[in-house]
Amino acid sequence: MKQNLRHIVSRRDLLRQSACGFGLLGLTALLAEESSLCAEPKSMDPLSPKPPHFAAKAKRVIFLFMQGGPSSIDTFDPKPRLTRDDGKPLPFKRPLTFAEGDVGNLMKSPWAFRPYGRSGIEVSDLFPAVGSCVDDMCVIRSVVGDSVAHGGAVLQLHTGSNTFPRPSMGYWITYGLGTENQSLPGFVTIRPGLAHGGAKNYSSSFLPAAYQGTPIGNAGIKVEDLQAEPIEYLKNQGLTSEQQRYELEMLQKINRQHALGRSYNADLEARIQAFELAFRMQTEAPEVLSIDKESEATKKLYGIDRPETRDFGWQCLLTRRLADRGFRFIQCTHSTGASMWDQHTELVRGHTRNAQQVDVPIAGLLKDLKTRGLLKDTLVLWGAEFGRTPVAQGGDGRDHNPYGFSMWMAGGGVRSGMVYGATDEFGYYAAEDRMHIHDLHATILHLMGLDHQKLTYFYGGRYFRLTDVAGNVAQKIIA
Repeated sequence: MKQNLRHIVSRRDLLRQSACGFGLLGLTALLAEESSLCAEPKSMDPLSPKPPHFAAKAKRVIFLFMQGGPSSIDTFDPKPRLTRDDGKPLPFKRPLTFAEGDVGNLMKSPWAFRPYGRSGIEVSDLFPAVGSCVDDMCVIRSVVGDSVAHGGAVLQLHTGSNTFPRPSMGYWITYGLGTENQSLPGFVTIRPGLAHGGAKNYSSSFLPAAYQGTPIGNAGIKVEDLQAEPIEYLKNQGLTSEQQRYELEMLQKINRQHALGRSYNADLEARIQAFELAFRMQTEAPEVLSIDKESEATKKLYGIDRPETRDFGWQCLLTRRLADRGFRFIQCTHSTGASMWDQHTELVRGHTRNAQQVDVPIAGLLKDLKTRGLLKDTLVLWGAEFGRTPVAQGGDGRDHNPYGFSMWMAGGGVRSGMVYGATDEFGYYAAEDRMHIHDLHATILHLMGLDHQKLTYFYGGRYFRLTDVAGNVAQKIIA
């Protein structure tokens, strides 16, 4: 009998029937208030283009992520004092590091630095091709993070938090601006790493799932295997297009009927939109994700004709094709097992190999974007979760250093041919125009026409944003 009564009178029915329904009126008001704070409008396609907060400098972001942490003092931050004091003890107390043992004295860079272009910005011999593009770049030598371990540092670079899963940078940009191509996703990540956060680095976390990143393979899949089907299930082998459309319409009808009479459910709405997007992608995405029609000269520009640059060259060329078709955020990751930039030992061997794999493709991407007129409204970001220490580890390697490291930007409203910020004489600490990861994110959002303090989402009783409660725009680098 008690079981039957529970089915007869629900809590909502009790509120509706008792005290002339005043309880339900109160509940309705509370639910309406919560819905207005955190729900997407029912009539809006979540990926439809949205106006920025103010005039944007860039329309899209390309993030070239060098997972593992390239050494700034061996790439874009020359240190004459480090060369002079090679082999001497570090003249100040060493901060918290990842590996406490087997740490030696100061170690100079094994590579020479030379000036490039009209700007004369010095770049090491690891990156001669990228160095030829330095007049289009703003080299930032004073980036600071909060974690000495890969997991927290990678998570913070992508999401703003080094402890808790949060929506990613690409997610926030797509959430704020939507996408210009309704047949394709707005946020794509090419061969993302499986370690140090994995999918958390491009996920939606607690926000609506419609804006999260779409992975093209992962670091464990070979490029030649990806080229046949870059996105899993992109090709339907069993049904015709007409059969798929009929199946989709029936499924969507059931979903819509389920949604009637219920409060707005962001997850359900995202699932409905995802089915529609997946169907549209089967028509347009195969052509976008294929480089077969690119000229041999273009493929050579990206290094696809050479074995050492073929893989990352394919990623960079695919990135340009996506940028040309309205994608809002494209991440291209260099991370394949032993090829990570994490040289605690054998710095020369590891950094030389990694730089050879990415130098020509990155320069090809910058030159191709510029030739096609895309660089002016495309923000290209290069970097990693941290840099490396000026002292040796394991005899010929370097430990993690989040206290002062280098990244660079190009295009998208950034002042070109300039250096922003500086580290100390040894390249350990940011000493001038310190740029915390929150400041980096605030600046990227600003270039996209988004106010990082206004791009928020209400969840769990508070407003969340990419920069949390911090972040300042680096006005000096904005053209």
